[in-house]
Amino acid sequence: MSDADRDAALMADVLEDRYGLVAEVVEPVHMGTDTINRRVLTEDGLRLYVKEYRATADIAAAGTAWDMAEYCRAGRIPVPRVWQDVDGDFVTIAEGCAWAVTDEAPGHVSTTAMTGALAEHIGVVMGRMHRILAAYPMPDQVQHARWRTATVHDGAAKCDSVLASALGQGHDRLGQLRLDLDQRREDLHEHTHRLREQLPHELVEQALHADLTRTNLIVLADSVTGVIDFRGARAMPAWELGRAAFDPRTVANSPQWMSRALAMARAYISENPGLPLAEVRACARIALLYMLFSFYGATTSEYGLPAAAEADLKQHWRERQTTIRLLLHHLDELDDAFSGLPAGGDHA
Repeated sequence: MSDADRDAALMADVLEDRYGLVAEVVEPVHMGTDTINRRVLTEDGLRLYVKEYRATADIAAAGTAWDMAEYCRAGRIPVPRVWQDVDGDFVTIAEGCAWAVTDEAPGHVSTTAMTGALAEHIGVVMGRMHRILAAYPMPDQVQHARWRTATVHDGAAKCDSVLASALGQGHDRLGQLRLDLDQRREDLHEHTHRLREQLPHELVEQALHADLTRTNLIVLADSVTGVIDFRGARAMPAWELGRAAFDPRTVANSPQWMSRALAMARAYISENPGLPLAEVRACARIALLYMLFSFYGATTSEYGLPAAAEADLKQHWRERQTTIRLLLHHLDELDDAFSGLPAGGDHA
């Protein structure tokens, strides 16, 4: 028996013993850094998604994330059902590992630039989810806010450490990475203080998904059919909105990126009018600061990803570089466009 067959058999035993489900077809999903993922078709025709947690995973945090997912599903957010095991838990311990099982949402992860309709629907879903989660207990886990608190010196030092890691890994595009990091260092010094000065002094914090990126949205025909992989942390809604509205897959690849961001923001306001309008209008600067202080994807070897996932992460880094340049170049234009956003009560 091969290792893959042995792993599939182990997972099938867990499904039967802990969930009363019989697996008929098991298909590995070669994505994810914290979990080993598989699609499963049961003998009853159910299509499920099974996550096996790695030994380093924080199981308590995972339990909170799944509880938050179910809370949002109860609030009519398109979140796949999380299965409870025989003990009523969302995370089960079996065969020396932790596991979680959900329904599989219809659709796929989109890797192309957002259409206007999709941007609008993401805004609707996110706004509704933020409004619902405002009443959710504050999670123990706190989303980092280096974009708001880290010093420029910290960011510049990270440029140096990333380059050192790349040298040690034998990075395949070392010359380009060196140029990218030189530019990042320059941008941090030139723009950080001004961008932060232009943010509202206080920003709302609440329970959030905290990883609501395109890779964690299942879509079908320009509609969100599944919000997946909750991180479940305390964070700022304006940060999560900005991160989604200025999605690098869209900004770097579509001349309509600005209109997509505006469509998402308008739809968001219609569903979550309680977030101060000044914070919505600041989301471009927040997204820009977040990207300036994020180095995810600059190197990839440390994650041990499958080839397809590693290639996607490398592309993500390149698209972020392009997105930073475009946002810096168009900040005044973005200010003008976002200044026209109506308050939540102004919607028909």
